[in-house]
Amino acid sequence: MEFKDLEIFQMVAEKGTITDSAKELNYVQSNITSRIQKLEAELNTPLFNRHNRGMTLTPEGKKLLVYSEKILSLTNEMKKVVQSKSEPAGKLEIGTVETVIKLPVILSSYNKKYRNVDLSLLTGVTEQLRNDVLNHRLDGAFVTEIDQHPELVSHDVFQEELVLLSDNTKTSIEQLLEEPILCFSEGCGYRARLKAWYMDQNITAQRVMEFGTLETILGSVTMGLGITYVPKSAVSHLVEKGLVYCHSLPEKYSKINTVFIRRKDAYLTSTLEKFIETFKEVDSESAYPLAY
Repeated sequence: MEFKDLEIFQMVAEKGTITDSAKELNYVQSNITSRIQKLEAELNTPLFNRHNRGMTLTPEGKKLLVYSEKILSLTNEMKKVVQSKSEPAGKLEIGTVETVIKLPVILSSYNKKYRNVDLSLLTGVTEQLRNDVLNHRLDGAFVTEIDQHPELVSHDVFQEELVLLSDNTKTSIEQLLEEPILCFSEGCGYRARLKAWYMDQNITAQRVMEFGTLETILGSVTMGLGITYVPKSAVSHLVEKGLVYCHSLPEKYSKINTVFIRRKDAYLTSTLEKFIETFKEVDSESAYPLAY
């Protein structure tokens, strides 16, 4: 069994089709197919269910996926440890929620100092990003603080106040209860806080509309499409223009922390260590917090 076979196996498991996997890896489809067949023959078990829509993992394939992620993660960590230098170099994969406004400053500052690092960024919701860190798909991530996971280390970044946001025609909480909620997908920390408030108030949300970007959510709120729950400083520019109205909720639901997480058992490379130092420096030198 070769490491490349496991990499191909993971890509097919992620993409669900030979065609998409071949495009991502820049391989011919026949090569992908033969490597998967070789792996199945070697393990003497089918790893995928084949159907018209693509390929899904068998129970045995799901078991292999867990081990292959660990094997490849340890392999990458081994390379980092052996090749570790005082000067950061290599690949660094970071995740983030959308409301870290100083992120361009962080990335720019880091890249100017450490030009030998190949830095990539993935945006998403907290739950997804935390799972990606736990499963070794990301080196670290900026997320909304939730229950501390025993396998993670977290670094404080900033605290925010969340506000319920509507267009400027609705100035009371009562007017909002029948409005659609505009939010990110399940796993978003802001959405979870608003959901908790609704439940404690015995309110049933009439409709939930999911969006992919903060910009789209805010634009839709200003047009009267619905309401959202976001950091107060993310919408200060809209408030100043009179386009939206902020409604405060009790501190239990509105105070929220953003942290940077990484795996506790992973080797802290100089590449990641210097990234952590960089965002802490940017925060201490800035007159504004790292969030919107």
